[in-house]
Amino acid sequence: MGALDGVMILDLSRVLAGPWCTQLLADLGARVIKVERPGEGDDTRAWGPPWHEGAGAPELRMSSYFMSANRGKQSVALDISQPEGAALVRALAAKCDVLVENFKVGGLAKYGLGYAALSALDSRLIYCSITGFGQDGPYAERPGYDFVVQGLGGLMGLTGVPDGEPMRAGVAITDLMTGMYAVSGILAALLHRERTGRGQHIDVALLDVQVAAMANQALYYLVTEQNPGRHGNAHASIVPYEAFSTRNGDITVAAGNDGQFRRLCAVLGEPALAFDADYATNAGRVRRRDALVAHLGALMRDWDQAALLAALEAQGVPAGPINTLAQVFADPQVRHRQMAFTQTSAVFGEMQAVRCPLRLSDAEPGGGCAPPALGADTEAVLRDVLGLDPVQIAALRQARVVG
Repeated sequence: MGALDGVMILDLSRVLAGPWCTQLLADLGARVIKVERPGEGDDTRAWGPPWHEGAGAPELRMSSYFMSANRGKQSVALDISQPEGAALVRALAAKCDVLVENFKVGGLAKYGLGYAALSALDSRLIYCSITGFGQDGPYAERPGYDFVVQGLGGLMGLTGVPDGEPMRAGVAITDLMTGMYAVSGILAALLHRERTGRGQHIDVALLDVQVAAMANQALYYLVTEQNPGRHGNAHASIVPYEAFSTRNGDITVAAGNDGQFRRLCAVLGEPALAFDADYATNAGRVRRRDALVAHLGALMRDWDQAALLAALEAQGVPAGPINTLAQVFADPQVRHRQMAFTQTSAVFGEMQAVRCPLRLSDAEPGGGCAPPALGADTEAVLRDVLGLDPVQIAALRQARVVG
């Protein structure tokens, strides 16, 4: 039994932040009903290549992007712009514990599906709105995209080499963090409802999340009123804590304290370096970063990557290779933790997936069902959740309210 077994989520979100949130809720055992536009569905269904081809039906395919954020859900193809479609969403919301949406501010209110309207029908409903900039403020009406917010929220200004262009993270990290913050808010709201009997509106904004996630760098500015600079792969406050090259591959070294630095120097054959007055403390190493890193880099370039990593591990110096994803999924620890697994879909056959990283000793998260084909569960949800009969469902199909 999952930790959220019995909790029902109505998912009106698309692309990444909202679906990432609801996928984690599904992993934790919630039933997630994903409402999508008939004929098109979630935008990311079309974000390919690469594609997963349907089993025995190459005309059926699913983008790997959609697969990454939508396992464990049921798909209902439903046109909310029609009054009958909006009425079905209201009926589903009345059966659900949580609604998650990422429409523009006020986008659902015009269909009678905003928080005010739905909470008036059910005061226990938890309604989570995910937007770029929040429900109020001068930017509230703007569309929000991860790339834009990485720049606006300061992340790109700190990412990249000092004399190069600002860089975004290699994945849509602001979207992913926003989805995870949304899960935290939903879980808190569910606990609050157990105590009070009341639901509430959760307002999660990409920009808020990005600013909060600046963490120590945000406090660097607030404390000093100076902008921290870009350091490439280096750490602003710890040296050595960056990437180095060996003769046959790159590695990371994270000597987070003086003891680790002493052991690093011993491995590299220069134990006296750790007792040099310039380098004996982290503050000294930060002041003389360039000279020290250049010297350490010259020493490491003569090593074989595997031999150096083994020597550092034996001495308790944090280090690791810089892997491609092929190397990641071949890594013995990743394989032991079964981070990659296979799901089976009646439509798409065997599908690859990445495991939820949470480990709960008494309510282990599951993989759930494979990502659904568009509208695959429309009839089942209308029948089992709303109690509609085949004649009613057929009429809705005829009117193109559902797909």
